[in-house]
Amino acid sequence: MRSHPCTLLTRRQVVAGVGAASVGLAVPSFGQAYPAHAIKLVVGYAAGGSVDVIGRIVADLMAAKLGSAVIVENQAGAAGAIGALRVARSPADGYTLLVGSSNELAATITVNPAQKYDPRKDFTPIALIATAPVLLVASANTQVKNLDQFLERVKKNPGKCSYGTSGVGSLQHFVGELIKQRAQVAFIHAPYRSGGALVSDVIGGAVDFAGLSPTIAAPFLQDGRMVALGVSSASRWPGLPQVPSLGEHPLLQGFDLSGWFGLVGPHNMPSGVVQHLRAQLQAGLQDPVVRRRLQENGALPAAGAEDMVRLIEQDVARYGTLVKFANIRE
Repeated sequence: MRSHPCTLLTRRQVVAGVGAASVGLAVPSFGQAYPAHAIKLVVGYAAGGSVDVIGRIVADLMAAKLGSAVIVENQAGAAGAIGALRVARSPADGYTLLVGSSNELAATITVNPAQKYDPRKDFTPIALIATAPVLLVASANTQVKNLDQFLERVKKNPGKCSYGTSGVGSLQHFVGELIKQRAQVAFIHAPYRSGGALVSDVIGGAVDFAGLSPTIAAPFLQDGRMVALGVSSASRWPGLPQVPSLGEHPLLQGFDLSGWFGLVGPHNMPSGVVQHLRAQLQAGLQDPVVRRRLQENGALPAAGAEDMVRLIEQDVARYGTLVKFANIRE
């Protein structure tokens, strides 16, 4: 019996769909392989900030790897939460993605349980992009030169030394609270809305210690106006190999609390699209030029084997413990 022409066409479409899926691509209903048009890359912060800079590096990388336009859209507000919520509520087709940080993808829900999205449930984690530690610095005015002297100073002066950060519930704030918890010390949290104001006050001696990005602190370390005491990552920062990790100190053993940047999409994205995006992003992160750009902006490129689902769950739990310890509220 001769097959009906419509039946033949349907079979061909099915075979084409299976073939595309076998190489990790998603085929939309109109028959075009992903991506069929431009991808929106949402950044929940203003242009020029650290997440925006990382987002634009990723946009360039993805455009080159995917052969499609990748457009960065800044939607600042609520420490990244507004942009994150937009992506969480977008169609799960792979055309609206978020370059986010550990702040809006882990920390904020612990500080603000009323937040309108849950990073553990409302996103499809695609891949980790990079990690970024906090650098603990001392004002030159303190005469503190190392971790021993820092811990001795705050132990002898409980509740008198100040520690500046970029705000309540920020990564720098959590690093300070973890130091307090591990070393059983007390110091005053001094949250700032402006990074420039914080740097000025550390230099001027109005703030004794601070948590800063290594790249922001670098010029002031070189001219002696600040002293680097330790980085919050498990291992030393490649750009400052002479500076110990906080965990090297006996009172802070096992200390490891770094920020990170990741690529996520709305919940329930097609697995083929996720696999394709992950493979292309991880391949692009091996490019020496991309790696250098990330490192110049204070970020250490991801190794490629990280489990983002586990990372988000782990950090929500860790931040939640510190929120209870310090009674942190927005």
